[in-house]
Amino acid sequence: MECRVTVLCENTVFGMGFLGEHGFAAFIETPGQNILFDTGQGLGLISNSMRLGKDLRDVSQVVLSHGHSDHVGGLPAFLEVKGPCPVVAHPEVFSERFRLIPSEGGEEKPRANGMPWTQSHLTTRGAKFDWRRDFAQIADNVFITGEVPRKTDFEQGAPRLVVRRNGGFFQDPFLDDFSLVITTSRGLVVVLGCAHAGVVNILSHAVQKTGEKRVYAVLGGTHLGLSPAAQISPSIEALREFDIQVLAVSHCTGLGPMARLAFEFGERFAFGSVGFVLEI
Repeated sequence: MECRVTVLCENTVFGMGFLGEHGFAAFIETPGQNILFDTGQGLGLISNSMRLGKDLRDVSQVVLSHGHSDHVGGLPAFLEVKGPCPVVAHPEVFSERFRLIPSEGGEEKPRANGMPWTQSHLTTRGAKFDWRRDFAQIADNVFITGEVPRKTDFEQGAPRLVVRRNGGFFQDPFLDDFSLVITTSRGLVVVLGCAHAGVVNILSHAVQKTGEKRVYAVLGGTHLGLSPAAQISPSIEALREFDIQVLAVSHCTGLGPMARLAFEFGERFAFGSVGFVLEI
């Protein structure tokens, strides 16, 4: 085995006895160590990991994809099981974040959706933050993307996802949007959190940084479900150019874009629900 990726938290489930939640977490096994990528909201992490036979005490480090509550909310629950553990994250993971919700009066009201815990709350429970900004190797054949350059003109992000700065609300730049890149004999395996940086930008960055042109598998949230509709077609066209063999999307991809991707990629498409396993 070169790597095994098991989805622990996701909006939907595959099989009986699992808990679904709006969020994402994946248990990544390599010959060198086990990595927990995100933690979901904290509703299903412990239960699902036990049912799937993934012992969170065996995790060597946690990687946070970004600071939204549905990806980081389960960190205290994990630390309760594991104890002190390194947590790889971008310094802006604690940014004050909101989603703008339309109201009956026509104006949009902010609803908090950022990190639900203070840094001190987490550090006193064992989180040992390892702050990163750049592409870096964190284990044998395992890398974090770091800050991803925005190069495509069609991946514009979600205008209603904002941060509060200087008394106002501004579209979130998501500098902390990290993905995990695993190099294998079949090519790259890229695990996405929400792909706020744009899935095409992320894959291009991974290829450029590793020098590996083959992208074997892409797993996780693509955020096409909350992005402008005009982004979907050019994103799919660009994804085809990577010749992806396994496209296991989930979470924030959205049902409509999922159906489109399933049609376009055929047998190479999979639903990355709780219980989904990718092994090389």
